[in-house]
Amino acid sequence: MSRRRGGPELLAVARGDAPADLLLKGARVFSPATREWIETDLAVHGSQIAGFGPRDARQVLELSGAFLTPGFIDAHMHLESTKLWVDEFVRTVLPHGTTAVAADPHEIANVFGIPGIAALHAAAAELPFLFGISASSCVPASAFESPGAELGPVEVASVLEHYDAIGLAEVMNFPGVVKGEPEVIAKIAAAGRLPVDGHAPGLSGRQLDAYLAAGVESDHECTTIEEAEEKRRKSMWIFIREGSASRNLAALIPTVLRHGTERVALCTDDREPHTLLGAGHVNDCVRLAVASGVAIEDALVLATSNPASYHGFDHLGWLAPGYQADILCFEDLSSLEPSRVWQAGRLVAREGSVVPGAVPSRPAPAFMRGSVHLETPPSAAELDRPVPASGRARVIGVEEHSLTTADLVLDVTDWASEVARIGVVERHHRTGRIGLGYVHGFGLRRGAIASTVAHDAHNCMVVGAIGRDGPADMAAAVARLAELGGGQVALLDGRVLAEVALPIGGLMSDLPAAEVARAAARLDDVAASALGVSVAAPFMQLSFLGLSVLPALRLTDRGLVDVNSFSIVDVAGA
Repeated sequence: MSRRRGGPELLAVARGDAPADLLLKGARVFSPATREWIETDLAVHGSQIAGFGPRDARQVLELSGAFLTPGFIDAHMHLESTKLWVDEFVRTVLPHGTTAVAADPHEIANVFGIPGIAALHAAAAELPFLFGISASSCVPASAFESPGAELGPVEVASVLEHYDAIGLAEVMNFPGVVKGEPEVIAKIAAAGRLPVDGHAPGLSGRQLDAYLAAGVESDHECTTIEEAEEKRRKSMWIFIREGSASRNLAALIPTVLRHGTERVALCTDDREPHTLLGAGHVNDCVRLAVASGVAIEDALVLATSNPASYHGFDHLGWLAPGYQADILCFEDLSSLEPSRVWQAGRLVAREGSVVPGAVPSRPAPAFMRGSVHLETPPSAAELDRPVPASGRARVIGVEEHSLTTADLVLDVTDWASEVARIGVVERHHRTGRIGLGYVHGFGLRRGAIASTVAHDAHNCMVVGAIGRDGPADMAAAVARLAELGGGQVALLDGRVLAEVALPIGGLMSDLPAAEVARAAARLDDVAASALGVSVAAPFMQLSFLGLSVLPALRLTDRGLVDVNSFSIVDVAGA
């Protein structure tokens, strides 16, 4: 994606020979290169910036010393995790100053394949926002998962060619890359000169060397400063993540304090709607970086020019002549909530709200509904796993504010061990396949919670109480997901206590963000108050327990996966 070249009209405005459309007068303009605030006027003509300094203009806006920055860019995110379709997502984040994202649509691709990506691309193209789509590299994430569709090297090449793809999305099958498996290497090769995003939690030493030598360039899965700095030393871009469940900024931001901003950017990866509405989006990441000791100027670089540079958004990330006029205006920088947002020279948000009519509605197509396909919902007996003879089992250990899990061995008959049941029900092809196991760390003592948001294959994932009523509540929860056409639910004694309907692919809602956020927040509250759930963001945590490329233990419909050995293992094999 190359920077626009200015035509004769823009050059005339830049020279001062013709009036600009808009002059932002008396501002302090941020320069990423010099980390300066330049006291000047900023001229905008059409969708582009014409230049600095006084100009004749059709509209003059006196800013009286307000701060102007480029629009914020999310270096890596998944639309589907917001539970919002793309038009409502844009309405939600524009007021917080995000004007562009680098998005991996592998959630919708796991459900619908290329038609899902095409639908997203078509809807996003008509919005005042740059929705950069990467070609999903891991659909499925591994052979241990059962998605609704698969993208091989041919399909990846097709997305790269036909949907304005900005690069290859996170290559999660890092064992396959390290081993040099032909299919995953072919996908990397298909990216050509475009960026190749990584996904390599904990990878280091020679294995990391092999991963990088294959052509992977970035990673957003670092959890420790040591991991981040080894990867930076080996030229890898580090995207510091602050999502709803996985919050790594505080642990990783010292690498910026020690070594500067080179090859670092900020990302949200997975944020729930109530996090977006409450804390914000990329602006929240900037705010937290500053609170952790990073200079505001350096934090802004991490959210503007750096992600633009990595992703080839050569027309974004700067307020300079010829660049697209994605401009944020801050009366002060303490809250990092912009008072005005311009996208491509057009005012799209003011005082925390989208300008009426600025973001048109672009509904999801009808084929994206009704995606929960079960021959019949499973019975309680089918979800009741016999306890191992010894009483001891390998248990998935959930870790607070982290997507990695522990590999535990616990007595699942001991009430004090706080173990719960977990199941994954295949929902795309009516196979009837079910994986069963145990999980620790949710705190769930009664009832069940279930979700069709289950990275990355998005089968029905359900956690239920260890007691004898657990399987019946689990069965009722899965049945309710089928009735909803996808969503998330909390249930006790066969009665639904709270739910969020997600009819678009079983992943996203068609309702306004505020309604989705209220329902999601109530779901978390009910899970805690009625079912005893103690982990933060329980449905976000649940959604990752089937992702078979994140250490250490995961569960899919095919069984318990030891990610470190990359194999299916026996739950009772302890």
